[in-house]
Amino acid sequence: MRILVLNGPNLNMLGRRNSAVYGTTTLLELNAMLEAEAVKLEMQVEFLQSNDAEFLIETFHKAKENWDGIVLNAGGLTHYAWDLRDAVEIARDLGVPTIEVHLSNIHARESFRHISVFSSAPAVVIDQICGMGTEGYLVAFRKLTEYVNNARFGSD
Repeated sequence: MRILVLNGPNLNMLGRRNSAVYGTTTLLELNAMLEAEAVKLEMQVEFLQSNDAEFLIETFHKAKENWDGIVLNAGGLTHYAWDLRDAVEIARDLGVPTIEVHLSNIHARESFRHISVFSSAPAVVIDQICGMGTEGYLVAFRKLTEYVNNARFGSD
């Protein structure tokens, strides 16, 4: 199984930005933690980060050829990037599911952060995980693995 972890704007600044909200783990440390989990789950993982919405959209357009599932932290784009939402929907319709993840609990923060264009009805992601810090990425890995395996082999 091939999984992409796609991080959006400002996530390259993890470990250097508001640690009360985002923790002290850097993006490189997070990727190393996820790489170790991928080995345990016997899956291949690739990591991409961009501050450019166009790059993120293009990545979803190429998803079918490259990955079986995507873990997405779109950062601030979560709340207004309808064009990125449409790209996530296209990938989903082509058979590449996405789980949305956020380090902080977006529902307990400023009101403009409460809405997610990905998980608001109609949702284009299979789940949203937020408020668990870096552990949320691990939960997303496990859920995505289970989802993709059930889609391939059917549930018991």
